[in-house]
Amino acid sequence: MLTTLSGDRLPEWITEASDADLPGTSSFATGLYSDFDAVTVGLTTDWNSGPVEGVVNRIKMLKRQMFGRVGFPLLRRRVLLA
Repeated sequence: MLTTLSGDRLPEWITEASDADLPGTSSFATGLYSDFDAVTVGLTTDWNSGPVEGVVNRIKMLKRQMFGRVGFPLLRRRVLLA
């Protein structure tokens, strides 16, 4: 469903996963009903937050490299120039 963007098959998958008698999978599947509309939209649209997550990951990496060495002004300069 994730790669083919076929969120319309989600109810079928939830019933199959709930009937599978696997404790983690069945509880996850029943938990999807709590926000069913958002999960369905997430599985049917091609929009994602990958580019934003990449930028956040890069900033966190720069912050970890400089941990305990310098202050915020140099971190800001590295983020803006990188």
